[in-house]
Amino acid sequence: MKRLLIFLWTGIFLLSACGTAGEEGTGVETHDPWARAALKDGTSAVYFLLHNHSTQADALVGTSSDVATMTEIDLSQTNANGVVEMIPQDSIALPEDAEVEVKPGGYHIMLIGLKKDLNVGDKFSLTLHFKHHEDIIMTVPVLDAASSDSSSMDMEMHTTPTP
Repeated sequence: MKRLLIFLWTGIFLLSACGTAGEEGTGVETHDPWARAALKDGTSAVYFLLHNHSTQADALVGTSSDVATMTEIDLSQTNANGVVEMIPQDSIALPEDAEVEVKPGGYHIMLIGLKKDLNVGDKFSLTLHFKHHEDIIMTVPVLDAASSDSSSMDMEMHTTPTP
């Protein structure tokens, strides 16, 4: 009888642990972060995949990093004159159980006023701030944009729209 109780308690414990492990996979995850190489005092951009595993919509409402004076959520769009503009965004909507790609030519995170050179092979931290989810701190590798799976859009093509 004692062995049966131990067996049952062990089984209950293991099942509850499995449930907890599954819940850890809920919420927001990031995948495949990378940034463009750039020089001190200049700008760079960060790209990644956001995946909302939860049944609640969320939003990326800000970012921060110790390698830049400021960060900004931007959206690249081509205007009527064919010029690519970076339009600052207050947030990036993250629907329930959905993925949003933060990529060249679309949403991206600008690193403005770099405090140091970002060389290929370097890594730095970027913190993502969400409306509902806890912050996520990513380790971002610096890659050569030409060797990444990104588009060939150069940072020099970007302009900030004038009001």
